[in-house]
Amino acid sequence: MRYMATYDLMESFRNTQQWLGSTALSMASYPAFQLIPNPAIGWMAAWGEVAERSFRRMVAKPDWGIHSVTCNDGRDHLVQIEKVIERPFGDLIHFHVQGRETLPRKILLVAPMSGHYATLLRSTVISLLPDAEVYITDWHNARDIPVSEGKFDIEDYTLYVVDFMKHLGKDVNVIAVCQPAPLVLAATAYLAEMDPDAQPATLTLIGGPIDPGATPTEVTDFGHSVTMGQLEETMIQRVGANYAGIGRRVYPGLLQLTSFISMNLDRHATAFQEQIFRVMRGEASDHDHHNRFYDEYLAVMDMTAEFYLSTVHRIFKEHEIAENRFMVDGHMVDIGKITDVAVKTVEGEKDDISAPGQCVAALALCTGLPDSKKASHLEPGAGHYGIFAGSSWRNNIRPLVLDFIDANATPATPKKAAATRTRASKLSVAK
Repeated sequence: MRYMATYDLMESFRNTQQWLGSTALSMASYPAFQLIPNPAIGWMAAWGEVAERSFRRMVAKPDWGIHSVTCNDGRDHLVQIEKVIERPFGDLIHFHVQGRETLPRKILLVAPMSGHYATLLRSTVISLLPDAEVYITDWHNARDIPVSEGKFDIEDYTLYVVDFMKHLGKDVNVIAVCQPAPLVLAATAYLAEMDPDAQPATLTLIGGPIDPGATPTEVTDFGHSVTMGQLEETMIQRVGANYAGIGRRVYPGLLQLTSFISMNLDRHATAFQEQIFRVMRGEASDHDHHNRFYDEYLAVMDMTAEFYLSTVHRIFKEHEIAENRFMVDGHMVDIGKITDVAVKTVEGEKDDISAPGQCVAALALCTGLPDSKKASHLEPGAGHYGIFAGSSWRNNIRPLVLDFIDANATPATPKKAAATRTRASKLSVAK
């Protein structure tokens, strides 16, 4: 019960901070206080507004906010989000552009399950929509999944991806971002042996820890410095009585967020201090840079305990993917069995989460793949976020990935797809 009490204690602390922010804003906004020329009143109102918004966002799933896209006919087309496959721990969704012919290029984005929702890839989706039919894995918050649905570890994650790829067919082009890169590589190898006709056309791995030991970072150092027993004792709790997943063992999102912020505490503290003063001066808005970033960054989800612990143990400690001895559902996966799927890796020069060398290690594991079907790219000056959602992605990496997809797609696709990209790239996407 103590683990459930700890979970509820964290939630109570968050509720209290949100209430304090709301109370400070309400009190400082009392009309009579406007007669008192005291900057402390304005500061209290600004602090309250920023605090209330920040702590409220921590338990709310962000909206995709993708309403329309400008297509090559010069018209804005509405975007409808459709659930293609519904599963207890995650769905496969499609961004259907209404009134537009189905494009030949089909892309599956595999989103990370590492604390944030799939909406973290919103800008990635927006950048790809004019040029492709875009699908994405939408993972669920573990606190909302009843215990009766069973476990969900990295093998289950891999099999979910296998099923999604099977459903979309062999003409799909898979892009795995960050954490799922090693599991998506394993899923592709699993299909190469079990169902070769269901393999994707191409596989792009962006900033993923294929071989965490290739280039150590703070993340890998942490993984080696603690034992599995310590992790289970300090990080794992049981969902409290306020949610459908009551009793489920999870790595709580609020605890994950504490870790995220502690890695760059000074930068986050400065960002919030500057935002408070912007609010005081009347320069802040709902959709300014700070709010756009932190509305997403602060929205965290619980991760199942078995997924978190198996990731640390099998990927970071035992290096099962890096040493090509990963097992899925009792079957030993051999990455060398991938012989037809073109594989590209993308890394950022200044990535401090998955440093250069960790992701490109995938190419050495693909021993059955000819060099003509292998590609890699190291983006100069780019950090982790920039290689899939920042300016580095938009200006440099995205065109390279689309060219790679076209060069290795089915024979009938590249010419038409390239023409589509040329026209669509001149148009903007409306959110």
